[in-house]
Amino acid sequence: MPANVEIKAHLRDPDAVRARAAALSDAPVRRIVQTDTFFPTAQGRLKLREEEGRGGELIYYERADAREAKLSRYEVHPIRGTLPGKLRKGLATVLGVRGVVRKRRELYQVGRTRIHIDAVEGLGDFLELEVQVDEDASPAVGRQIAARLMAELGVEEADLVAGAYLDLLTDA
Repeated sequence: MPANVEIKAHLRDPDAVRARAAALSDAPVRRIVQTDTFFPTAQGRLKLREEEGRGGELIYYERADAREAKLSRYEVHPIRGTLPGKLRKGLATVLGVRGVVRKRRELYQVGRTRIHIDAVEGLGDFLELEVQVDEDASPAVGRQIAARLMAELGVEEADLVAGAYLDLLTDA
C-alpha cells in the first residue's frame, strides 16, 4: 500500500502560510472544491471524495490519530464521470454514512510533499502536509521533511491536531 507522512494543523494566519507555500511550490497552486463522504468501517477510514468538475476517488486509509507527524497507508481508486454520485448513494444504502466534510483546498507541490491549505466548512482554516514515502524516502526522512516544512511555513507544534476533519466536526 502507498504511504505518506502527514501532519494537520490549525492555521492562525492562512494568508501568510499561503504566501510561503506559493514561494516554495514547484508548480502553480491548484484550487479544488471537495466533498468527502465518510462511511463506517471496522478499521481505518473509507471516504468517497467528490471534486467539483473532476469526478471523484474512493479512498481507504489507515493512520494513527496523533498530533505529531504520522505514517498513513492508503489506497485510492479514481471514479470518473457521474459515477461518484451513484457510488455514494449505493455505499450509503449498504453501509450508512458517518459524516460529510466540505472544503475548499489549495494544493501546492514541494518535491515529494503535497501542501494543502484547507478552508473546512464548520471548522475554519487548516494546513495538511503529506510527504510521500517509498524506497527512496523512509518514514523517518518523511518526518524530517515535514518538520522542515512546518518551520519554513511558520507552523508551530502547538498548532497540530489529531484525527480527521470529520472527527473535529463531530467533536465540535
